[in-house]
Amino acid sequence: MMRTRPLKVALLGCGVVGSEVARIMTTHADDLAARIGAPVELAGVAVRRPSRVREGIDPALVTTDATALVKRGDIDVVVEVIGGIEPARTLITTAFEHGASVVSANKALLAQDGAALHAAAEEHGEDLYYEAAVAGAIPLIRPLRESLAGDKVNRVLGIVNGTTNFILDKMDSSGAGYQEALDEATALGYAEADPTADVEAFDAAAKAAILAGIAFHTRVRLDDVYREGMTEVTAADFASAREMGCTIKLLAICERAADGGSVTARVHPAMIPLTHPLASVRGAYNAVFVESDAAGQLMFYGPGAGGAPTASAVLGDLVAVCRNRLSGATGPGESAYAALPVSPMGDVVTRYHISLDVADKPGVLAQVATVFAEHGVSIDTVRQQGRLDGSGEASLVVVTHRASDASLTGTVEALRKLDTVRGVASIMRVEGE
Repeated sequence: MMRTRPLKVALLGCGVVGSEVARIMTTHADDLAARIGAPVELAGVAVRRPSRVREGIDPALVTTDATALVKRGDIDVVVEVIGGIEPARTLITTAFEHGASVVSANKALLAQDGAALHAAAEEHGEDLYYEAAVAGAIPLIRPLRESLAGDKVNRVLGIVNGTTNFILDKMDSSGAGYQEALDEATALGYAEADPTADVEAFDAAAKAAILAGIAFHTRVRLDDVYREGMTEVTAADFASAREMGCTIKLLAICERAADGGSVTARVHPAMIPLTHPLASVRGAYNAVFVESDAAGQLMFYGPGAGGAPTASAVLGDLVAVCRNRLSGATGPGESAYAALPVSPMGDVVTRYHISLDVADKPGVLAQVATVFAEHGVSIDTVRQQGRLDGSGEASLVVVTHRASDASLTGTVEALRKLDTVRGVASIMRVEGE
């Protein structure tokens, strides 16, 4: 039997995502009520610019006083889609203190202060859900937190930023340079006017911290995630990748050590074989590959950003939280019981593709091979090609077997000291074997 008194929802933020949340709550009101067991009512919308016309939203609901809205006491669920650290953090904790559960899409805040927010939610007996914080519409957090709760996840490997995937895909398919591909992404609305958060991988790193924490039952903060942007990726790198049967993606990689005693979380460009499922993810789409003991390999794919896709994830959380509200229960909170240490990037073991500019003369290859051997880095393949420009230089490409980041760093430092090595053109990790 459906309860007639509505559950009241406060919406913080009414931009691209917030306006879609409000629209779906209105147009799908009957369906949402049937799924929840009670109607939901939009009780207030906090914005910065109240004068802006917001189609489908009663102007009487609009306020600039977000604090007063979350303190009302009759609010059941607060939906936070304003982003950033403050005032979002204070508003969320205030909502808990005044008896409201929270649905958030705020990846930056959750990556930085997720543990404190979970503790506040638990203290006040409220829910904190955030499916929309990672990979937009793709159901990912709930499968990791609930569907795979009885399994042991060993690796999460994914493309979690649509802007960077669009740029890299364009560079790969058209031969465009980085700036040209970025300009097209900006013109099409895939990239912000200031794309730093995307192209320097801050956005992906925040998502990696959240995913690693859930997958490995360990607190992983943003500062624990190694981050390397994609602005230095060139058309020449893609040419080298194609010669190896690979393409290049900006990957978020969260791994459990082979001995199970630690975890790592990192975001960086990497070559992946064209045979890997992630290689075929095109445009602004996201995809995440999960490897676990019992379930094996799972892949989650779909639109990773945008108003409607992200709102879909928000509304899914809203339904779950409202159901919990009616039953007097709360959903799963933070699971950090494993408390595994997060290893530094220097301990990470992977393959590497190194492109060197060297003198085109006998003995160079032997010198380079000796340096690799002295640092304990085994070489898989080598390709040397002289140049026809009369410069007396050649390109030398070395692909290693698996080696630690620390040993590779020492190798490169030693290579730079060789008189026959003119420069290190590029270094890129090779993943997904």
